[in-house]
Amino acid sequence: MSRDGMYCQYGALDSRDIPVPVMHILSKHIVIQGYELFEITSDEKKLAQAKAFISEGLSSKALRPVIDRVFRFDQIADAHRYMEAGNRAGKIVVTL
Repeated sequence: MSRDGMYCQYGALDSRDIPVPVMHILSKHIVIQGYELFEITSDEKKLAQAKAFISEGLSSKALRPVIDRVFRFDQIADAHRYMEAGNRAGKIVVTL
């Protein structure tokens, strides 16, 4: 990472710790930022802003999610197995 870079960690599919190159971080003044969904969903104002951003982005087509596969609700177990396999290239959608 370059000097004054920022590393963002979003969520974790694996709860094990990751090795951190402390001297590299210190010598390059790197910022490490953690983020998880509850940062927004537990704050009503941030959640409203996020919903507006997403709705606007989808309506204007500025946000175009990649859908890998669609499952019917009665296929929910199959959808979960597919997600756990980790071979997807986009979002998994379950219709109600």
